[in-house]
Amino acid sequence: MSLHDLYRTYQNRIQFLAIYIREAHPKDGWWLGGGVTGLALKLSGTKAAFDVYNPKTMNERRQVAQRCKMALDFDMPILVDDIEDPVNKTYAALPTRMYLVDEDGRIVYAGDLGPFGFKPQELKIAIEQLLAVDE
Repeated sequence: MSLHDLYRTYQNRIQFLAIYIREAHPKDGWWLGGGVTGLALKLSGTKAAFDVYNPKTMNERRQVAQRCKMALDFDMPILVDDIEDPVNKTYAALPTRMYLVDEDGRIVYAGDLGPFGFKPQELKIAIEQLLAVDE
């Protein structure tokens, strides 16, 4: 089960938003460097690209977010966090995190930090529980 699968399954009942936050592994700021990063990409099979520089302006961040959306073939809407990172700071979202927020604005599911804590199956259970309460 992937986040894409959840979106396709529940998009008519749950509003999904991805928020592009500060670049986790910018080419000009990640300590592993390009060679190790390239090897990690090959071994992981990910579609994500680690060859981007850390955006310095909102326009640059929007461009990187769009590139990410295209590379990952992402269906769901993507918003872009402000260059000062208010969403990232509020939700402790770096490097990747999933939240489920109910209609009253309460967090009913907070996934662990990714990539290892990125567990769409857990989010699916939380969605099903939330929808069952609403029925």
